[in-house]
Amino acid sequence: MPLETAAAPAAPVVTSKTEARQRAARNRRLSVYGARVGVLVTFLGLWELCARTEVIDPFNFSQPSRIWNQIWQWTTHGTAQGSLGEQIGYTLYEALAGWVVGVIGGVLLGITLGRIRFLADVFGPYIKVLNAIPRIVLAPIFLIWFGLGPASKIASAVVLVFFPVFFNAFQGAREVDRNLVANARILGASNRKVTLQVVIPAATTWIFTSLHVSFGFALIGAIVGEYIGATKGLGLLVAAAQGTFNAAGVYAAMTILAVVALLTEGLLTFAEKKLFRWKPADAGDGR
Repeated sequence: MPLETAAAPAAPVVTSKTEARQRAARNRRLSVYGARVGVLVTFLGLWELCARTEVIDPFNFSQPSRIWNQIWQWTTHGTAQGSLGEQIGYTLYEALAGWVVGVIGGVLLGITLGRIRFLADVFGPYIKVLNAIPRIVLAPIFLIWFGLGPASKIASAVVLVFFPVFFNAFQGAREVDRNLVANARILGASNRKVTLQVVIPAATTWIFTSLHVSFGFALIGAIVGEYIGATKGLGLLVAAAQGTFNAAGVYAAMTILAVVALLTEGLLTFAEKKLFRWKPADAGDGR
């Protein structure tokens, strides 16, 4: 009884330490967000000031107020190619379609070659050669093959997405703990079950790492394809603005693209946290 009575006060101490850590993590997040906003406001303010005082040429470099006016004009009155929402939707459709196809192809081929060494030895040199080709230069070829429609932009997005996803899936399949595979085989698991229940879950972290980067590549593929030749899309807005020496239009389209990419990154991060709730937080992430 005396020992139990002495140990009882430990609970409030643990609770207070947990609350302190949570409070410190919350304060750190607020500090980070505040610093980010401060950096952005300072940058935009200096840019506007330098343009207004003609330290930089406002015709070539534009200025934040003109960029905002351009975005507002596109939003309220539309663009020469149609409404702004239609242009964003067109580019997003091409990027998402190319991203999905590239991710599926990269994961399937990466896991397959990661599991079957013979196929990796046969196809490895060809994949390395294809990866060495600058994928952006393929956009004009896809334009010739598939025309001005979305198919050529989707193809450009696919080739940009495929390789980072493939190499991460391949490495993830190769890095699976051999003890886990051996234990699964001892329990009678077939090759198919080992792949589905051991290899793929273990490689999921590698694959998600590539997804964060690959959607940005998908947007680049779609934009480059539209810039070269298209009937709709944000890339066409960039090309049209450049053709009329409208620097504000170029920056406005880039700003919209950045917002789309950030929103998508946020969705991927949210999905990753939901899928990997079982993982402990990193020691240095402040959580």
